[in-house]
Amino acid sequence: MFTVSLIASPAAANLDADLPGGLAAQWGGDDPRWLAPGIAAEFDIATAPDDADQVWSDLQTIGIDLAIQPLGGRRKRILIADMDSTMIGQECIDELADMAGFGPRVAAITARAMNGELDFDQALTERVALLRDLPEAVIAQVLAERITMAPGGAQLVATMRAHGAYTALVSGGFTAFTQAVAAHLGFDEHRANTLLAQDGRLTGHVALPILGREAKVDALTQIAARLGTTPQNAIAVGDGANDLGMIQLAGAGVALHAKPTVAAQAQIRINHGDLTALLYLQGYGQDDFVTPPAP
Repeated sequence: MFTVSLIASPAAANLDADLPGGLAAQWGGDDPRWLAPGIAAEFDIATAPDDADQVWSDLQTIGIDLAIQPLGGRRKRILIADMDSTMIGQECIDELADMAGFGPRVAAITARAMNGELDFDQALTERVALLRDLPEAVIAQVLAERITMAPGGAQLVATMRAHGAYTALVSGGFTAFTQAVAAHLGFDEHRANTLLAQDGRLTGHVALPILGREAKVDALTQIAARLGTTPQNAIAVGDGANDLGMIQLAGAGVALHAKPTVAAQAQIRINHGDLTALLYLQGYGQDDFVTPPAP
């Protein structure tokens, strides 16, 4: 048995009331269950349909995401999430580089690295070198003035934790940012690279070894083992090439508003929904959502 999820952007709420029922009838499925009016619905089917890719493409044209997962074990015990352009709306290194006067140059390298066109370690080393002599205090300024939380992130973390899940923020970015973002959103732990500084200024280096694609896979494996479970019991979310390892290892791997080469290799693609889509994918309804108090 499989569960079919249909998810729209909460801002658009354009999931037509007749669409889930019509698709369920086409695929011989059960009656749809509405998780949020106009936003998310699901139904069960006995076998995966042959025309799923074509239906997915058709639905993309009207702003609807489609995912098909095995019926059992959808609610996960672990959330492992990327930070930049996933849990927040920015790439922190691009914002720092902009403050240093190298914004467009670094942003171009970041885009290529996240699309898998460049070696991650090499690209990070090259970009961080351009931050040399930037005052360390700029980090706090970027956090205060430029970093925004991605829609649905606070509800995702709070709801999963309320239902017993362990949450980890694992980034190829920097601990100076993951520490603040993890605390703001309520993650249980965070892992990232450490920007090195001396006498109040960045040195242009990060502490070794660099946390990249394999380190994210290792984090998922280690956390699962520590909790006495397996990566199959995790939902992972990211948007860049260095997220692919953990996305493909997790029981539910989600490419969220991802780079094309990343989305093409992911189990689940969410191009229109926000981070609450990860709750709908697990069968949580809007009434189950937990919204944490404002910090």
